[in-house]
Amino acid sequence: MKIAVTYENGQVFQHFGHTEEFKVYDVEDGKIVSSRVIGSDGHGHEEIASLLAGRSIDVLICGGIGPGAQAALAESGIELCSGASGDADAAVEAYLKGELVSSGANCSHHDHDHDHCGHHGGDHCGCGHHAEGKNSGKRVKVHYRGTFNDGSQFDSSYDRGEPLEFVCGAGMMIPGFDAAVAGMEVGEKIDVHLSPAEAYGEQDPAQIFSVAIADLPGAEYAEVGQRVYLQDRMGRPVAVTVAAKDEINITFDANHELAGKELNFTIELLEAE
Repeated sequence: MKIAVTYENGQVFQHFGHTEEFKVYDVEDGKIVSSRVIGSDGHGHEEIASLLAGRSIDVLICGGIGPGAQAALAESGIELCSGASGDADAAVEAYLKGELVSSGANCSHHDHDHDHCGHHGGDHCGCGHHAEGKNSGKRVKVHYRGTFNDGSQFDSSYDRGEPLEFVCGAGMMIPGFDAAVAGMEVGEKIDVHLSPAEAYGEQDPAQIFSVAIADLPGAEYAEVGQRVYLQDRMGRPVAVTVAAKDEINITFDANHELAGKELNFTIELLEAE
C-alpha cells in the first residue's frame, strides 16, 4: 500500500489544491517501511489526482478538500481521508490504527471567523493553560479512560492498547486533565471529575451560525450530525458539526463536541521524564 499526505514542514498541509509537496509512505503488513517527499509540480485538482494515480497511490490523507477534488480522486481509485491536521507521520500512524476518520469533502473554502482550539481526540486541546506540579514540563505517558456521569465511556487509551504521550503543562491537554497529571507519581492511578470549565468549556451560543447553502460549495452534501471542516480567516481548519439544514440554509455548531459536559477520567501515570 502507498499513502500520500499533503505536506509542509513535517505537517499535514491544509489545502489540497495548493500543496507543493506530498510525503509518500510505503506500507507493508500495516507498518511504514519507507517514506519520501515528492513535488506536486503545481498541478490543479484533476492533475494532482492523476499525478497520485500515476504513482500508484492508494490513500490520500489531507486537511481541507472540495467536492470536485474528491470526485477526481474517486475517479482515480484513490481512497480519501480528509480533515487531518498536525504531524504527518502521526496522521499516517493513526490511519493505520483505524483512528483517523475522513470528513469527506469538508467545505474547506468557507471564510469562517470563529475561534477554535486544535482538538484531535477525547482530551487534547491547544489552548494556552499552564499546569503546575512536579511533572510540569516533563514528557509523560498515561493510560486513561473517560466517562460521562451516567457511566458511559467516550474515550479510552486502554481500549486502543497504546498510552497517550504529551508534555505536561504545555497546553496540549484540557486544563483539568493536565493539572491532575502534574501532581501524580509514576505508577499512581487516580480518578478525577472535571467541570465544563476544567474540560472543554460551556456551550457558547455565538458558536452556532447559519449560512446559505448556495454560498458554501460542498454544503449540499453535508448531513445533520456530520462533523465537517471550515476555514477561519487565517486559512486554518475549524471542526464544526452540522446542527440543522433545510433547502436554503445550513446551520453549524463550532462548539467542541464535549463542551458543556462534566467529564470523569481514570488516569494512570506510566512515565514522566
